[in-house]
Amino acid sequence: MKCPFCGNADTQVVETRMAEDGDFIRRRRQCGACEKRFTTYERPDVTFPAVVKKDGRRIEYERAKLLGSMNLALRKRPVSTEQIDTAVERIEEKLLNLGVREIPSSRIGELVMRELKKLDKVAYVRFASVYRSFEDLDEFKTVIDEIRR
Repeated sequence: MKCPFCGNADTQVVETRMAEDGDFIRRRRQCGACEKRFTTYERPDVTFPAVVKKDGRRIEYERAKLLGSMNLALRKRPVSTEQIDTAVERIEEKLLNLGVREIPSSRIGELVMRELKKLDKVAYVRFASVYRSFEDLDEFKTVIDEIRR
């Protein structure tokens, strides 16, 4: 592992810790040249299914894009970053467990809506209004009535 400060390839692991949930390993390293310390994370390399857009294009799954859309819906809502990360992890776990090579973007949208409904009802309505392209107030009313049931 190269030192991010000086670029030297001679670094040593000085401490190793397993994450609480066991999903990754955190390592503290020290550079042999400049003696600065830095942290690395070791995670399993998994392949997510390709996302098939409405127009038929196939794109790579991007965690940042999923996280961004959820953060936008949850903007200024009382939901912690940890709760959002956990919801994204649940979505990703479902994507991996499906065992498919491709998944329609609409299926990912439904998974996001399910998680948002658990986290925050207002964020759920926000996301649904964009995701389902609401045209009038009746569509908002329908979703709100659905939440109340």
